[in-house]
Amino acid sequence: MSDTGITKLKSSLSGPAMQQVIALAALVVLYAFFAIFGNHFLSTDTFLSILSSSYYIGFLAIGMTFVIITGGIDLSSGTVMVGAALVGGVAYNVWHFPIALALLMVLLTGVLFGLGNGLLIGVLKLPPFIATLGMQFVSLGLCSVVAKVQTQTYPSLGTPDGMFKNVLYKWGSMPMGAIWLVVFFIVAWFLLTRTKLGRYTYAIGSNEEAVTLSGVKVSYWKVWVYVLNGFFAGLAGVIYAATFSSITPQTGNGQEMYAIAAAVIGGTSLAGGIGSLWGTVIGVFVISVLKTGLLSMELPVQWQQVLIGVVVILAVLLDVIRTRRLKRS
Repeated sequence: MSDTGITKLKSSLSGPAMQQVIALAALVVLYAFFAIFGNHFLSTDTFLSILSSSYYIGFLAIGMTFVIITGGIDLSSGTVMVGAALVGGVAYNVWHFPIALALLMVLLTGVLFGLGNGLLIGVLKLPPFIATLGMQFVSLGLCSVVAKVQTQTYPSLGTPDGMFKNVLYKWGSMPMGAIWLVVFFIVAWFLLTRTKLGRYTYAIGSNEEAVTLSGVKVSYWKVWVYVLNGFFAGLAGVIYAATFSSITPQTGNGQEMYAIAAAVIGGTSLAGGIGSLWGTVIGVFVISVLKTGLLSMELPVQWQQVLIGVVVILAVLLDVIRTRRLKRS
């Protein structure tokens, strides 16, 4: 084999595709482990529980993947998700909006917070960590003010307005949330791989200075990336509202960490320029299987956080090793 062929082989073995294979293998191993040692893990109810815990984290993770590929981060998407669901609850319970319009308010709220992040980062040039950390507190507080720090409830199943739960979450035994996740995954995949937005998302993360020198208005595309992320946070809020009947103010903080973890586990590089939505979805299910499996073993919830943290550290370590090898080749 020629030196060029060996270089290409090494690159493929240390590239993002390899990390996706490792993530998929980890998913299979985890599922097999919990099937053996968990209580009633191999059941339809458990499988549906894994799917249910994947919906809103999946939407958050899809939007987060775009952001991380640009070399950014969003620490506000978890509070935006819950805050947007709160605003929708106020629209339904207090302003007496129709349920469809209330859910549209959830989406709009997510988009507006995404636009705020985009303007702070793309136009005002604030570091993403600082900008989104600030927006985390803004969304946490502002949406609670709108809700007057009151828990908001959505209509339950069996009522006319409660039909939205059937359409968005579960219709009989059919997991509607999974269907919507697939639909919007396809939309996001098309945007990332087949449009100018996707090309510039990768380019900005790979070498922002070179993209700027080539005449591309980087600030414009960064704003759109964060708006898209806000849209997916809004979608997560809609699914969150369909999953849980009551939305409590001052919550949601920390949910974005699951989204970041899913993207990193799936091979998206925190250094930017590298990432795949396929890998992110695998990462989402790794987290969901881990959470559900630990519960089936009757371990305390705290162990979920410990083990997910370990998995994320290992994924980041693989990313660091991969980046170093690519620089050497």
